[in-house]
Amino acid sequence: MSRVAVCGGTHGNELSGIYLVRERLKRREDGIEPVSVVTLMSNPRAVQLCVRYVETDLNRCFTRAALSAPVSEHSPYEMIRSQELNALLGPKGSAQAVDLLCDLHNTTANTGLCLITHSDRDWICLHICKHLQREMASTPVRYVHFDIPLDEAYSLDSVGKHGFAMEVGPQPHGVVRSVIFSAMQEGVQLMLDWICQFNSGTLFEGGSVDVFTMVKNIDYPRDPRTHMITAAVHPDLQDRDFCLLHPGDPMFLSFSGETLRYKGKEALYPFFINEAAYYEKGVALSLARKRRVEIPSVRSDTRR
Repeated sequence: MSRVAVCGGTHGNELSGIYLVRERLKRREDGIEPVSVVTLMSNPRAVQLCVRYVETDLNRCFTRAALSAPVSEHSPYEMIRSQELNALLGPKGSAQAVDLLCDLHNTTANTGLCLITHSDRDWICLHICKHLQREMASTPVRYVHFDIPLDEAYSLDSVGKHGFAMEVGPQPHGVVRSVIFSAMQEGVQLMLDWICQFNSGTLFEGGSVDVFTMVKNIDYPRDPRTHMITAAVHPDLQDRDFCLLHPGDPMFLSFSGETLRYKGKEALYPFFINEAAYYEKGVALSLARKRRVEIPSVRSDTRR
């Protein structure tokens, strides 16, 4: 794992990653770095304005189609920026791409620390998750799998050979909370510590990791004529990310006072419950199915 990237500010109002990147850049200037790391601010214009994005969501611009599309000075800033980042950290899917890309995010949802990736068979990412779960006693750590082919994977982390978004919450956008910043900082340091040990030839024993695979998104109830939302997340569901939701459980409370219940046929795990940035995307929460994935022992070949 000779090339590692830590990125912050992909969304310019998710402040923990922004301040962590700034601190890491200071440390780099002081020559204090446990492993060779590319540290960068993904969306500097959005960071400067403290907004999620300037023209379009940067973290939806990394499909192969988007990365190969022609751009000009009239293209959305984030489309141009995604191709710059792909050239710097990729190209996506190539032998030249960084070995591991960690993209730092915050959510307003009560998720704890999540590693969000597009593979449930990436032994490197799964071992890093297992390491964080073992070492971070005060923060719940979960592995979330978006089952999307690499070509269609739209997030920055998909540019690396291995990669994940490190999503930590709850934290309001445009705000930094010390406990959330500290959890992210600890997670990044533990990730780098694991990579150092891996690079030195340490054997990491196999085991198992619970993987939450996203099944579907649920929108808010809406008025069929105006498309305005007509209900909020039910108080019995709010802040209960990764707590099993059973058929018939309360899901929404309408503005007229009616309880609307989950009509699914199987119990699933909700996450990103009432995420502020997802109102524009028509997502009130996501639902996942949990299963245990067995992972093999891994060790790097230090003879090369």
